[in-house]
This record gives sequence, C-alpha cells and structure tokens, in this order.
Amino acid sequence: MTWTQNFTPITDNLVLSSLAALIPILYFFWALTIKRMKGYIVGITTLLVALAVAVLIYGMPAGKAVMSASQGAVYGLLPIGWIIITSVFLYKMTVKSGQFNIIRSSVLSLTEDRRLQALLVAFSFGAFLEGAAGFGAPVAISAALLVGLGFNPLYAAGICLIANTAPVAFGAVGIPIIAMEGPTGIAAMEISKMVGRQLPFLSAFIPLYLILIMTGWKRSLEVLPAILVSGFSFAITQYLSSNFLGPELPDILSALVSLFALAIFLKFWKPKTIFRFASEETAAAVEPLSTAEAETKYTKWQIFHAWSPFLLLTLFITIWGMNPIKPALSGHYEGNNVLLGGINEIGKLLTFQIEVPGLHNEIIGSNGLPIAAFYKIELLGAAGTAILLAAIVTKFIAHMTAKDFYSTFVEAMKELAKPILMISTVVAFAYVTNASGMSTTLGMTLAKSGDLFPFFAPVLGWLGVFITGSDTSANLLFGSLQKVTALKVGMEPVLALAANSSGGVTGKMISPQSIAIACAAVGLAGRESELLRFTLKHSIFLLLLVCVITFLQNGVLSWMIP
Repeated sequence: MTWTQNFTPITDNLVLSSLAALIPILYFFWALTIKRMKGYIVGITTLLVALAVAVLIYGMPAGKAVMSASQGAVYGLLPIGWIIITSVFLYKMTVKSGQFNIIRSSVLSLTEDRRLQALLVAFSFGAFLEGAAGFGAPVAISAALLVGLGFNPLYAAGICLIANTAPVAFGAVGIPIIAMEGPTGIAAMEISKMVGRQLPFLSAFIPLYLILIMTGWKRSLEVLPAILVSGFSFAITQYLSSNFLGPELPDILSALVSLFALAIFLKFWKPKTIFRFASEETAAAVEPLSTAEAETKYTKWQIFHAWSPFLLLTLFITIWGMNPIKPALSGHYEGNNVLLGGINEIGKLLTFQIEVPGLHNEIIGSNGLPIAAFYKIELLGAAGTAILLAAIVTKFIAHMTAKDFYSTFVEAMKELAKPILMISTVVAFAYVTNASGMSTTLGMTLAKSGDLFPFFAPVLGWLGVFITGSDTSANLLFGSLQKVTALKVGMEPVLALAANSSGGVTGKMISPQSIAIACAAVGLAGRESELLRFTLKHSIFLLLLVCVITFLQNGVLSWMIP
C-alpha cells in the first residue's frame, strides 16, 4: 500500500509545516547542548521525536516510519560504524605494540609545536583520509593521532572536525559531486569547476582559523609562514585539480601537496617559540622542553616501520576506491579481467541488497515516482573492511600475538558500543526525516527567499549535512530543489549546486554522526554536548562566509562561474 509524501501537512501552510519539521532538530540541540544528555540517549529520544512528528503530523504510516528508521540504523552500523570500529582498532594496535611512541617521536622531530602538529595531522593528513575514504575515518584517525601526541581529547576532536571542512565536498574520491549529476542533469565536471572556485577560499583560510581557535591572534602570527604554506598549497592544488582533472582527486592531491610542502618547509624554518597548551607549560617548568622521547634517535627504517599501519590503511583505502576495483569488490564488475572477475564473484557473495519490507517503492516522492528502499550491506566493499585488512597485516608487522590482537579488537568494540548506538539512531532519525518529507519541507521554505536565495542556497546544504551527516546525501536530497529554484530566481543552476555542496561542508562538524564519531575516537563517549558547543559557533561562522561568497558570485563576481 503506497503513501504519498505531503510537504505541507498543517493546513497546507508551508511555514507552520516547517516549524513542525524543525521539532526533532530543535529537540536534538536542546537535549545535547542545554540538558547535556548522554549522546546515545539523545540519539534514541531524537529518533522517537522524529517518529512522532512523522506519524502524528505528517501522516506517515507508523509501519513505514519504523521501517525507514531500521534502514537508517543498518546504514549506521555498516558502513559508518564498521569504519569507526576498525579505525580505532588499528590505532589501538599501534599503541599496544609500542609503535605509536616512534610515530609520536617522528612528528616531534619535525616540530614539537602544537600549532604545526595540528596543521600536519588534522588539516593535511585528515584531508588525505577524507579524499580516500570519507565516512568518518578522517576524523577518527587524525583525532586519535593528536590525542596520542598529547592533545586534550576535546580539543583534538574539535580541531579535526573543523579542519575536515576543507576536503568534505570532494571527499571519498569525489562522490558528493558525482552524485549530483544524475538527479540534476548537470555534468559533474561543471559542478566540480564551480565548487573549485568557491571552496579554495575556505581551504586557504581554515589553517589560520584553526590556529586562531587554538592560540589567538598573537600566537598565530608567530607561525604565519607555515600557515600560508599549508593553506595556500592546499587551496591552489584544490582549484587546479577540480577545474582541470575532475572531482575525484582534488582532496588526495591537495592533501599530499600540503603535507609534503609543510614538512619540507619545517626542515628549513622553525618558529621562534614552541607553543604548548597551558597544562603542558606547567610540566615544562619541571621537565625540559626537549623530552627524552623527542631526543631518542630512530632510524629511517624504524620510523617507516612504525608508520606502516597508516601507510597500509592509506594503500588499502585507495585501492578500495579505485575503478574498476571498487565495483568488483561490490560484485558489479563487468569487464574481462580474470583477477577482477574472481574478486567480483566474492564481492557478489558478500554483498546484500534487500528490499526494506513495507517501504520499498511504497512512498511516492516529490517527483511523483516511488522511492526505492534497500538494506544495502557490502561486507567486502566497505571501507571498514579495507582498514581491517590493514590491521591484519599490521599484526604481523608489529609482531602482535593472536591473543593481543583479539583482546585489542574486543576492547575497541566495548569502548564503542554506546557511540555506535548513537550513530545508528541519528542515522535512523535522518532516514525518517527524509522519508516523511520533513527535509523537503525545510528546503522548500528556504527556497522561498526569492532574490536572496543565492545567499541562502548554502544553508540548504548545511541543513542537509546536519541531518544526514553526509555531503553526498545532502546533494542528493536538495540538488534538484536547488536547480529548480535557481532557474526561477535567475541564478545559474551550477552555482546553486556548488553552493549546496560548499555550504554542506560547514555542517559536517555539527552533524550528530560526526560528533558521535569524534567523541568515540578520542574516548569522550557521553560528552558529545561539550563537543557540539565547541563546534557550533564555528560552523555558523564558516557557513556565513560561504553564503557571502555565493551571493557575490551571483552578482559582482559572476565572471567566476564556468
């Protein structure tokens, strides 16, 4: 029995219906930031509120609402939860085996300055992981690395979430951009060009902004040369690759150029003073700044050996995202290569696409067509499986016993139980919001802004990423709406689509999924409210910057539109 979405369920009034659609979102912020509830409790109760609004106000059949929640919960477990478990597991292995001490020393040999470590790890290395994998792995791995280096866990999580702003639009090998081509009919290359003429402004600014948050203006000026090298090398490469190569490689290339440029620069330039956090300065009064660990000399082979788990992670994730390997891992390869054909057969056996009962093709969307709904489970093709393989190889490289390997995995699972519960429930909430039509109601309201729409277009992307936790999902959710509205108000459609993606990157740091992932990675489960309060103001500020850039590009800077 089909059900048709109604986007104005309250007396056919868009404003009143939008207020109703905001109830779950407002509840989430209230519960997490004001009441400071535990993250998993907030996730469960927000889902219940969303179900109540969907059924009682939007008229969605209760069975369909529950099944849409189950679809989201499954997606929260795989691939998202699986990535977090394997990422934290791999990090714990390096700590248990003693390899992380060498990793820490190798970073300290480049710089003991916390500001520069943040640029290397949170900004450049995190961006590389975003380009290769996405889905939470960048924040989980880079935040854990910073904690291992000695950063306060809350600071590490917050800094990595903010740093993740720069690469999100081109994350996971360009999927957010590529995904928009189908529903909008605008070539992914054209969207890539436009995003590449917006996001580099933000990318060049983020390193400075990170250090300002950490230390203030005066301390930031002390490392301004390094900030400029980090930000501008990233931004220029992002512009060139997005405009001349396409959406697949901007993050990977920009991150590598930024990482190597800063590392080489630090061989010839050092800040006059070494910055540490206040808690560390007290210890430094007793212990010299050059700690015994930093003075320990390791051979190049020892350093390479210690970094090998993360090099393997990078290698496996990159392979998992390559064509035609990626479709083979999911059982969708159609070529003639014998090896890939064999992988394809295994991929088929380990890939499950099951129709969601009572939901698949039983909801009529805004375009008048039924919406497909599947439980999609890719055991071999999931990025988390690539990370697990890196962990298995690391077991032998680090000479870990089977007992230690198993106990470390169990330890990671136990620590992540509640965070994974939160992730699953907030993804379920996102699916209910989309299936009921609440997301579309909010989008339609913003689209009513008329001549001011170019300013508000990025807000749609920001809202979409907050709800779904994914720039890809936000682009699929609001891409068509952006195009139609842009044509109505005389705005170039490609600019509106780029604004959706660029605005979306600023919403990633406050997405419930991202907050849960970051807290899980640094051992702050239950303190999600503190992290959200840390990132919220920065998210809004960066969103306003994207809004201003889009508004200007629609007017005085229209020559920038391809």
